[in-house]
Formats: sequence, structure tokens, C-alpha cells
Amino acid sequence: MQANSTTNSEDLELIVNAAHQAGNTALSYFGHDPKVWIKPGNSPVSEGDFAADKVLKELLLKARPDYGWISEETRDERPHSDYKRYFVVDPIDGTRGFLSGSKHWCVSVAVIENGISQVGVLDCPATRSVYKAERGKGASLNGNKLPLLESHEGKLVVSATGKLEAKLPETFKSQVNFAHYLPSLAYRIALAAEGKIDIVLVKPDSHDWDIAAADLILQECGGAIKDMDDKEPLYGKAPFEHDFLIAGMNSELNNVIDIVRKIRLG
Repeated sequence: MQANSTTNSEDLELIVNAAHQAGNTALSYFGHDPKVWIKPGNSPVSEGDFAADKVLKELLLKARPDYGWISEETRDERPHSDYKRYFVVDPIDGTRGFLSGSKHWCVSVAVIENGISQVGVLDCPATRSVYKAERGKGASLNGNKLPLLESHEGKLVVSATGKLEAKLPETFKSQVNFAHYLPSLAYRIALAAEGKIDIVLVKPDSHDWDIAAADLILQECGGAIKDMDDKEPLYGKAPFEHDFLIAGMNSELNNVIDIVRKIRLG
């Protein structure tokens, strides 16, 4: 296992700058009909994804050659090694929205150690929003510290795909409001960290690069992501996939988990 002496604060500064440059690169393709390919699983990837990934890879691994690399779009071509820390990146989270003209997409970058996110950033250039967090030191949006989440009166605001929403029991659906669905999972979790969404239902087969950065931002605001066994996800273990997850306020998670356990969600 390789060692490093870099602090979380230094890593956060690095990934914030890299995500900003990658975001500008992706933005140059936004709305300009980039080339698109279809990956296994019928998900799209564009020129913008690959270009932003290249920027991230060059900047991050040049600065931290002793870190591992986990990306949605490219493998680590270096000889296999057990790294102490890994970069976990999604050059464009929400590619479908990016291609359709939605502004709600972001560059997601996290640094993980022992399966846990240490720092994370979501750079959302089309909305000029930058979320960032350092473990134990809070989260911020555009430099302003995000407050801890608080319970509120009234209906919960829930984010879910149409298919997931249809499978929820009517008694539950009648007691909540559903948020407008956004293709970027990381963005939806960031909105939960802001308190604009209370619960995000995450369908099976999300990956580390979708949630590692957003997870830390949410945690630093007093929220969490949990599975049906009430456990928080760990990152960095291939194939980097997760089963059904729920993100949101700690005070509401257990109730929603109990409801979801009773139905079959695919």
C-alpha cells in the first residue's frame, strides 16, 4: 500500500480547481450537439464526457501520482496497486440531461480512503453552483456554508424516477410531494443537502462515481445515504455498484426505509 502525507484541505483545493477546469471543458460542448455513443446498459456518453474526464485525469494524477483512479469513463492504465487514497470521478453526472439541454448536471470528484469519502466537490457550471465538503468541516455552496438540516412541518419532498414512484404505496404517495425529476443523481443529493429535497430514492445500480462526492456533502449537512439494511455505502471496491439506496435527512430515513422494504423495487 502506498503512503501519502497530503491533508484533506490540500486535496479539496486540488479537486475543486480540477473540477472547475473540467466543468469549463464540458460547458464548451453543452448545447453544441456533441457526438454521442451508447454504452452497455443503454446509457449515453458524449464528447463532453470524454474531454472533461481527460482534463481531470491529467490534472489529478499529475498532482497525486500515488492515488488510485476510479472513473465512469476511463480505467486506470497503470499497473495494479493497492493505493491508500483514490480519486472517484464522474466527468458529467447527468449526461442525459446535459444532452437534452438541462442545466442540472455536474462534474463530480471525491477522494476516498478506506472506503470513505474524505473530500468532495460537485461543480455545476451551467447553473454556476459549486458544492464542496471536507470531512468533519462542513459543506458549502458557492463559498457559503450550508446549515445543518432540520425537520419541518408539512409534506416531505421526495425525488424518484417515474417507475419507482409508481411502485410506492398510495398511502405513502398521498403524504408526500414529488420533486421534478433531474437526471443527475449527484445534483439531486446536493439539493437534499440544501434542504430543497427531503428524500432521494436511488434505484439499484448506482455507482461510486455517482454518489461519493454528493454523499459527503449530504453527511456534512446532517444527512446520510443508507441501504435497506440501514448501512451507509462504502466506496472503492469493484465493480463499484450499489443496491437500492435512500438519501436524505437522518430523522426521516428510517421511516422511509421501512416503507420501501415492504415493496419490490427494481
